[in-house]
Amino acid sequence: MISFEDYIKKFEEKISKYVVPQSEWGPVEKAIYGVKDLYRVEPKEANELRFKSIKFQFKRQYEKNAFYRNMCKNRNVSPDDIKSHDDLLKIPLLEDRFFKNYPDGKDFAVWLANIFTGEIPEIEIRKKKPSYDDILKDFNSAGLVISHSSGTSGRHTFIPRDKRTFSMAEYSFAKAVVTMIYPYWEYDISVYLLMPNPFKTFLFAGKVCSVLYDAVKDVTSAIDKKITTKLIGLLMRSRGIKAKIVRFSAALSNRKMIKRIVSWLEENEKKGRKTAFIGAPYILHEVMEYLRKEGKTFSFGDRGAVVTGGGWKIQEDKRLPVDAFREDVEKILGINKELCLDLYGMVEGNGAAIHCPEGHYLHLPTTFYYPLVVDENLEPVGYGEYGRFAFLDATAYSYPGFIITGDRVRMLEHCPVCDRPGPVLEPEIKRARGEEIRGCAEEVRRMLSLES
Repeated sequence: MISFEDYIKKFEEKISKYVVPQSEWGPVEKAIYGVKDLYRVEPKEANELRFKSIKFQFKRQYEKNAFYRNMCKNRNVSPDDIKSHDDLLKIPLLEDRFFKNYPDGKDFAVWLANIFTGEIPEIEIRKKKPSYDDILKDFNSAGLVISHSSGTSGRHTFIPRDKRTFSMAEYSFAKAVVTMIYPYWEYDISVYLLMPNPFKTFLFAGKVCSVLYDAVKDVTSAIDKKITTKLIGLLMRSRGIKAKIVRFSAALSNRKMIKRIVSWLEENEKKGRKTAFIGAPYILHEVMEYLRKEGKTFSFGDRGAVVTGGGWKIQEDKRLPVDAFREDVEKILGINKELCLDLYGMVEGNGAAIHCPEGHYLHLPTTFYYPLVVDENLEPVGYGEYGRFAFLDATAYSYPGFIITGDRVRMLEHCPVCDRPGPVLEPEIKRARGEEIRGCAEEVRRMLSLES
């Protein structure tokens, strides 16, 4: 078996363009690029790297982002107050809904520029009455990567990233997967991406997967068409005849897509190739339901892996249990359920939590990412208590990455099953009461469903 050192070295060579040159490393770059396994850093070293990187980023956000500096002043917190690791709890947090509170038209472009940290490049808004998609295109043409997600209301979440920040997100997500499935990854693997083509969308969970095309030789996208905010808004709201026509068309495409995936499975099984599915579990669930009806199974064994990306609804009133999904993966596809993992990430952050193969607890990176759980008063709670997930993300250069989410979680001090150090989240994440369902996988589900 290949050593972990050689395994990671090969992976790093393939995605080297996402890594800042070592001569330019500061505290943040050391915290993300300077460790071989994001989930096996001893707590003392992890805390030191995390404190230095988050302190650096907080100071930078305070100095270079006017709206966040004003927020900090209102709460009487400044970089001088962050003297020890415990002081990180003083850093003011933004609620994720902040990134949904924006105007329309050209004012949307002004809003993006105002929340951006640092010097923004010169951007030309070409249309007199631009749509969100027009503005995203103009910003991204100037060298930025503005990506989005959405909730059931159809109201998008927009996050402005410069290329450095987006590259760190891509690197972090890819390394999370590759390290956790060691020694499975290899460049010649065949991957089916259960998301929109990253080069035809600004949807975050699709866009961030562009790193796949460098990390592996053969990638097929399930949805190979342009996905816009307008299209997603229609599908998420699903009102009116136009939305119903669009959804009906998408559902017909879904049926064709399922048959293409089955053909892909048949071809790769025949050739004895290593394969992996990465993306929305809804699509793979639909494939397995089709195979169940057809009475067909596969036997990929240790030549198959599945990494899902959240979104466990299969109908508006029905949620797919993650354990049942893994059982189906093993029974129908013949893929060992130890290599059926779920990744938890979000458009607002660059850190990914991922299941360990041993117990399927969600392991969090700790060198650049400080996870928290807060109560209804937004005060931190201890390990083992339920609350809303929050985090401090040192890699967010282009916006303040100090966020409170609407996800209900319970964090444990360490994994009850494996020996990786650091805190974990219990396996399944749900939305807090009163919070709308959100996430790119939910958008994909609605995109391909006939539900009204």
